[in-house]
Amino acid sequence: MNEFSARLLLFNAIEPGSPFWGKYISEFGALDTYKKIISKYKFPVEIKCNLIKEKLLCLDPKDLESEISKAEADFLTPENQFWPQQFSDLPNPPIGLIAKGNLENLKTISNAVSIVGTRNPTSYGTRIAEEFSAAFADRDFAVISGGAYGIDASAHHGAIAASGITVAVLASGINKTYPAGNQRLFSQILKDGLLISELMPNEVAMPFRFLVRNRLIAALGKATIVIEAAARSGSIRTATDAAQIFRPVFAVPGRISSAQSDGCHRLIADHVAEIVTGVDDVIDLLSPVQPLLDETMTQ
Repeated sequence: MNEFSARLLLFNAIEPGSPFWGKYISEFGALDTYKKIISKYKFPVEIKCNLIKEKLLCLDPKDLESEISKAEADFLTPENQFWPQQFSDLPNPPIGLIAKGNLENLKTISNAVSIVGTRNPTSYGTRIAEEFSAAFADRDFAVISGGAYGIDASAHHGAIAASGITVAVLASGINKTYPAGNQRLFSQILKDGLLISELMPNEVAMPFRFLVRNRLIAALGKATIVIEAAARSGSIRTATDAAQIFRPVFAVPGRISSAQSDGCHRLIADHVAEIVTGVDDVIDLLSPVQPLLDETMTQ
């Protein structure tokens, strides 16, 4: 057993997003953590290890590597040259990543924005998401989103139309991409961009995994831009995740009578987000904090 194999086993056995395990493995290493779990080491009483231990003992890392290889993907660890250093800002960093696509372009997403919003946008929201994404791509920003219907899909399409790089952060394994109706979009993303996930390739999407996944979207961008979102939605969670790690948050206003923009208006009113009406607004507002962001994201 080595560090890589131990991390792969833990990646498979532990549900993503755990504040305890993500931080513990980052501090003590995967091999040390693996040895403690399969031994009689006493973790804090609230940490349940029995199910994790059962999974660790019945798995062979070679079988997991084979599953990833068959999916034409790679397993990335923090020691890998392509690992996004932005994840070090998270209190619950991913144990590992499954990435499919052009790994070289992971280096370019140090200059990226995250664009999120409702799955049921108005024509206004769809147009704004596509225009913003294309404009960011023209300025050599990668566009990060979640691959969902609505604003996510429009953000990806806008970047692709401008021959830019876009990355979809999935709440499922890369063999079980969700939603099924976006399969063509996922294929288009893979031509120059990437699909990434913190789940094994054949894991399916579950409701709680979308919320956990959102922190990765927030971390990967230098800023998060919300374009149409209900007052209670996953997009608001992404904005909150971004603010908690000191990433700038921006929101595009909509009609005061539009339920799709309630969340954006609330973010602005609560001073969580700055109001923006164009990409130049974002660039201008990012400029004063850019040196600090660059320093933070490369440490």
